Amino acid sequence: MARLNPWRGTVLGLAALYFLVPLAASVVFTVEVPGRGVTFDAYSQILSTDGFGSSLLLSLELAAATIALVLLLMVPAVVALRLGAPRLRPVVEVVCSLPLVVPPIAYVAGIATVLKWGPDHLSRTLLFQTFVAVQNPDFPFVLVLAYVVMALPFVYRALDAGLRAIDVRTLVEAARSCGAGWPQALLRAVLPNLRGALLNAAFLTLALVLGEFTVAQLLGFRPFAVWIYGIGGSQAQLSVAVSVLSLLVTWALLLALAGAGGRTRTAPSRG
Repeated sequence: MARLNPWRGTVLGLAALYFLVPLAASVVFTVEVPGRGVTFDAYSQILSTDGFGSSLLLSLELAAATIALVLLLMVPAVVALRLGAPRLRPVVEVVCSLPLVVPPIAYVAGIATVLKWGPDHLSRTLLFQTFVAVQNPDFPFVLVLAYVVMALPFVYRALDAGLRAIDVRTLVEAARSCGAGWPQALLRAVLPNLRGALLNAAFLTLALVLGEFTVAQLLGFRPFAVWIYGIGGSQAQLSVAVSVLSLLVTWALLLALAGAGGRTRTAPSRG
């Protein structure tokens, strides 16, 4: 049985304390009411609170659209980059990493400036209706576009790691030799071997969209993170309770993803 390195155990213990102590304090804050003792009213009120369902549904819709769009853009791009232009990989890596160094406040200021072009300069053109449509409060597609850019660093890293673990060129050439076109080769030969990378990219994008606040708030929309902030001023316990549940759900998704990825890696060795 492998022995745990003392330093590794110390680091893991400190990391556990760093994450679990604030979480435990948050849970205590949500269930302890002065003069009443322990109560779970904050959790029982979540589903009936005004705006909870609509804001959560909006965030999930935005997350689904963002995941679909960013994968539709990045999967063919990274595969083509690896097959046809590997020397451009450092350039693409730098470009995809730019959202990490651009402050969100500067990013949203740029988006707001572009959105002002609609009424200021394009009111008499057909593009004006496009500017109006992407800002529809029921489904603000402008947030999807913003989140796609913000998710690029994480999606690129996940897909690049997945592609490094497989021989993409051999898979594509084998599929092509069997008569498959490029779309079929990508769908039937490459994507099944990228299942773990796709799951990682999708989960990271989901976590990003559910937790993003700055862009949505400054553009005037109300997804889940903004809703939590809005109720925090008047219902602090409820706000923290929702945050705790969101964190627990995120951890559950991460554990499920890790389990799915582990089964995917061990499946070929069963034969």
